[in-house]
Amino acid sequence: MSFRGAASTFLYRRPRLALALLLGPPLLWLGVVYLGSLAALLVQSFFRLDHYTGQVVQEPTLATWLDLASRANLDIVLRTASMAFAVTVAAAALAFPLAFFMTFRASRRQKALLYLGVMLPLWSSYLVRVYAWKLILAREGILSWFVARLHLTAAVDVLLSLPGIGGPSLSLSPIGMFVAFLYVWLPYMILPIQAALERVPRSLLEASSDLGARSGETFRRVVLPLAVPGVVAGSIFTFSLTLGDFIVPSVLGNSSYFIGQAVLAHQGTSGNLPLAAAFTGVPMAIMAIYLLLARRAGALDAL
Repeated sequence: MSFRGAASTFLYRRPRLALALLLGPPLLWLGVVYLGSLAALLVQSFFRLDHYTGQVVQEPTLATWLDLASRANLDIVLRTASMAFAVTVAAAALAFPLAFFMTFRASRRQKALLYLGVMLPLWSSYLVRVYAWKLILAREGILSWFVARLHLTAAVDVLLSLPGIGGPSLSLSPIGMFVAFLYVWLPYMILPIQAALERVPRSLLEASSDLGARSGETFRRVVLPLAVPGVVAGSIFTFSLTLGDFIVPSVLGNSSYFIGQAVLAHQGTSGNLPLAAAFTGVPMAIMAIYLLLARRAGALDAL
């Protein structure tokens, strides 16, 4: 008997050993490298920075978390969370009609073309897409050219003058960041919703029609509830990715920091690794609360 056959027979007779060898490497990676690094990061957040010496004092303390609760740091958290919420809601509003059309209305050729259109941006570099939007939204960009041709420059100036969302130009404002975030993460909302709609049994739609329900009522009572897991899955992607992103705010933002920028600045420029670790814990805590609420609502049962 060859070595391969002997090894196969040996493992076949010992299923627990075969299972351990199969799951051992990924569990080791997950438990030691991934969860271990997160645990080390969490431990760092309970240290503090000595502002006189610039050294990290490795003594357990809550001083860093108290610093995180300051007005300036809370503004960063609220600014990031509100942007992530706005992007998630807008992505769901745009993705659902397209996913619905792809599932129930498009022909096979149209569906293939739409799949290609959704996936095509993901094949290019993330940085290239972000900097492309900076050029598109600039005052000398193509969008400003179209706005001028439509005589809407005054309306854009009024929009940019609004506090909280405006700025010197579309390419340096929360509006520009919102547009870039929405473009970058929209495919991550479209695909889960479309996958959830594909799993809707057509027999349910036919039964609803046979029972006299109109199309709108069928959508509200049959399609929409069954599509909720896809919306939840897409929102997990878009919300979490927006929370942790630092490239879009750095390229299209102003002097107002987001969480990703704060983490980068504290661990790099200022050397305040404990505060950077505490900031890193904020998105994880937000997503943990969101997943807990979604689970209690039953939205995760069909994922």
